[in-house]
Amino acid sequence: MTATDATYMKRALTLAKKGAGTTYPNPAVGCVIVKNGTIIGEGWHKRAGGHHAEIHALEMAGKLALGADVYVTLEPCSHTGKTPPCSEALIRAGVKRVVAGMSDPNPQVNGGGLRALQQAGIETLCGVREDECRAINRPFLKFITTGHPYVTYKCAMTLDGKIASATGESRWISCEESRKVVHRMRAGSNAIMVGVDTIIADNPQLTVRHVKGRDPLRIIVDSHLRTPESVAVLSSQMASGTVIATTETNPKVHARYLKSGARILVCSADEGKVDLRNLWSKLGSLGIQSLLIEGGSHLAGEALKHGLIDECVFFYAPKVLGSDGFSPFAFTGITDMNRSIPFRDLSMRRVGTDIMVTALPENTCLLD
Repeated sequence: MTATDATYMKRALTLAKKGAGTTYPNPAVGCVIVKNGTIIGEGWHKRAGGHHAEIHALEMAGKLALGADVYVTLEPCSHTGKTPPCSEALIRAGVKRVVAGMSDPNPQVNGGGLRALQQAGIETLCGVREDECRAINRPFLKFITTGHPYVTYKCAMTLDGKIASATGESRWISCEESRKVVHRMRAGSNAIMVGVDTIIADNPQLTVRHVKGRDPLRIIVDSHLRTPESVAVLSSQMASGTVIATTETNPKVHARYLKSGARILVCSADEGKVDLRNLWSKLGSLGIQSLLIEGGSHLAGEALKHGLIDECVFFYAPKVLGSDGFSPFAFTGITDMNRSIPFRDLSMRRVGTDIMVTALPENTCLLD
């Protein structure tokens, strides 16, 4: 890898990010074609079923692609899906060299694209800015390798780490700018999840409002079906996009919710509550790649305790509630710092009057 390779891959990453949130179930991919030190073609995957990034770039480059270098954030595909293989298109175009940010773990590709290029006499290099290329497609990579969704937990909290007052009031801890960021997160997620206590206390809509985007599937974790039938997410306009995960097996109890158009997902029980590991598996079978957990603290605590959260996003507001408020993770049992859950890859930025902190838990299961 040279500095030039890194520079052009950085441009390909910038292009890939333009498709973030719009390519589901495909990954976001960017491509740059270079000849004699000049970019002659570039593109990104814009939507599932449409041209892949390489095809957009090849169309822009035209005949100039002959003998050119190609930089693509993900290994070119080698199978026919809704579109023909990109590796074949690159071979037909007569490119000289293909640099991939990372290999594609999809079993239908899994090195096949690079092998096809090599067999055609095209020089290949893989692993340029790989960590960055992986970061933009974490949900896709988690799903394609495990069959489970990539899970993000978001919460707004005060400087002393409280997500609600002693009375349960939480509107609004964060500023308006932070709430817009959250709605962009919703728009980029396949599903949004809350616990039944949050539904009862706040009656949230769980929709995308402050930004443009599609509403995610709404999932309520309700082990014993305590969700009131009158809540907003079970209204005639919203029920069809709502799923209730429960351990309740009685069809007569299910019927109360099914009549509104909602769906019931019966899960295994873990100490009388929905087994989140089983729920994650069921959500994966529904094709859900990205899941955003928004509340409450018991649900988040159970998920973190079992090592089921991949990423946390905390919005710290310049406020203090004191010792009577609620914490973001409701679980006990950690009695010393050696058993605390470590986080890595911390990043932070200012959002309005708040501080947004993103971190990845090490996924240490407290039950091990």
